[in-house]
Amino acid sequence: MKILIKLKNKAKMLKKEITTLYYAYQDPKLSLLPKLIIIFTIGYALSPIDLIPDFIPIWGQLDDLIIIPLLITFSINLIPDKIMEDARKKALNTQIKLKKNWFFGLLFILIWGLILIKVLFVLINFLKKL
Repeated sequence: MKILIKLKNKAKMLKKEITTLYYAYQDPKLSLLPKLIIIFTIGYALSPIDLIPDFIPIWGQLDDLIIIPLLITFSINLIPDKIMEDARKKALNTQIKLKKNWFFGLLFILIWGLILIKVLFVLINFLKKL
């Protein structure tokens, strides 16, 4: 149980970095790849729709405890230290309220739907071979 509490605390700490990522994204010196990863990370974190729905036992909590923190960590690792330092200062001094983004929610619904369709096609082809 202590591991789960530690994971939740770590995830909460990392989620506070979303605002920092937002300010790092705005830096003109940041290259394209980190910007794309940051857009995806912020979009996923603010999406009202999870890739794995929360009502699915255990698996539904994976995005909050593992996927989002991994995306945030990956994004942070792609950002140069100076840009990250400036973004953290700006995030501390300027509070913004990032809202849920329905565009990214719909994007993840689309991704989930495409994965489901692919799984169905594979299953149908498998059953035809039987």
